[in-house]
Amino acid sequence: MRHQKILVLDFGGQYNQLIARRVRELNVYSELRPSELSVEEIKRLDPIGIILTGGPSSVYEKNAPYLAKDVLALGIPVLGICYGCQLITVLLGGEVGRAERSEFGKTQLTVHAESPLFDGIPKKSVCWMSHTDRIRTLPDGFTALASTDGCPVAAYGDEEKSIYGVQFHPEVVHTEYGGQVLKNFLRICGARGDWTMHGFVEESVLSLKERLGTGRVLSAMSGGVDSAVAAALVHRAIGERLTCVFVDHGLHRKGEPEEVMRVFRDELHMNLIRVDARELFLNALRGVTDPEEKRRIIGRLFIEVFERQARAIGSVDYLVQGTIYPDVVESGRGKSAVIKSHHNVGGLPDVIDFKELVEPLRDLFKDEVRRVGTELGLEERIVWRQPCPGPALAIRIMGEVTEEKLEIVREADAIFTEELMRAGLEKDVWQYFAVLTDSKTVGVQGDARTYENVIALRAVTSVDAMTADWARIPYEVLERVSVRITGEVRHANRVVYDITSKPPATIEWE
Repeated sequence: MRHQKILVLDFGGQYNQLIARRVRELNVYSELRPSELSVEEIKRLDPIGIILTGGPSSVYEKNAPYLAKDVLALGIPVLGICYGCQLITVLLGGEVGRAERSEFGKTQLTVHAESPLFDGIPKKSVCWMSHTDRIRTLPDGFTALASTDGCPVAAYGDEEKSIYGVQFHPEVVHTEYGGQVLKNFLRICGARGDWTMHGFVEESVLSLKERLGTGRVLSAMSGGVDSAVAAALVHRAIGERLTCVFVDHGLHRKGEPEEVMRVFRDELHMNLIRVDARELFLNALRGVTDPEEKRRIIGRLFIEVFERQARAIGSVDYLVQGTIYPDVVESGRGKSAVIKSHHNVGGLPDVIDFKELVEPLRDLFKDEVRRVGTELGLEERIVWRQPCPGPALAIRIMGEVTEEKLEIVREADAIFTEELMRAGLEKDVWQYFAVLTDSKTVGVQGDARTYENVIALRAVTSVDAMTADWARIPYEVLERVSVRITGEVRHANRVVYDITSKPPATIEWE
């Protein structure tokens, strides 16, 4: 089935992935593409609407990202957000200049003209602003639709051309009626709302059956949600011709290897092989303290073990990877910046010889992957498993990785997880985990002096992991976690809670 599509052109703003996700949440497929996309390429993609994102540049800066003016003459509805709003203004003959007063954060928005873009939105509401330039003069044919105290043109539109601009950010939750603005724009585009995860599963299964034919397929099963859902989707399509390999490197969270085998081999009856490589990995990590060196060692050994197992299995035609859409976007495309390179974006196929790479989740965001997992009948514990980096607990241990340290952080992490689940907070927090620091402190346990390890707890809220805020977990929950860790985990006598947002920190400690 050919889905209707909204094209989101990326001008480098921090919320750009969020725009694409918000559109999909309204059951309309969206793609995030570089802003320098040609008119011919846009025509080929055949979108029903185009959204121009925000960005850090000023439209008058040298080398500021631009858009071919002809895009605005295609007859396709366009919505410009922040920088995109200002860019439309300049391209069509209006004027943008430095604002007398910059606006950042929550701001009162006043709608003072009727427009389909503001259907169902009250005259006064709260929006999220983040700009230092503002529109001074509108192009011919455009009407100002809304304003704030510091921005006379906070929204505009040309109803005849179906071109609109908003200086605020409708995609962020702080904009009170932002979702309605996006919904109204999709209605202007004539969106049917034909993008659902139930439909995605049905279409993907049919497509995989046709694509894979009678070939044999291999999948690396990490235990994380992405690889699990990708394997489950392919298994639904081809059954026993899929072989999954779970490399047990000894760095997993408590009970993770056993749970992976129970769910996928014993309950879903998938052909899953567990390779015991614990000794190999721990020996290679002995004495290594640099986090990047840990990553390199683990990545290299994982590929070597997987490659060896693939040869042992025999002739395999296809490799399945759990690549998801943010992996592709963050690894950089066109002139887009590389945020961080992902090993699963074109990684393993360079090492192992396969006929073709299969990435059934490549077009999905994380929340969509979870909904696909639910559609496939995977357990909630698998679908909502906490994200874990490829090196797993090795980079949640500061300094050298040892069996003793792994046991400490594994038990502390399990307690943290248990208590958050008991409090019903596991779906409210984007990511949470324990870290074994390289610090020791004096304590008193059992009336005796101790000199033991400090455990740090990390929990964040986020929508896409590009930015994150520390989670305001209730004190009584943190207290229970602390009491249990210091009472049940050997060699731990102090617990601290990380209250740093991203930026300036990252979510992980290493």
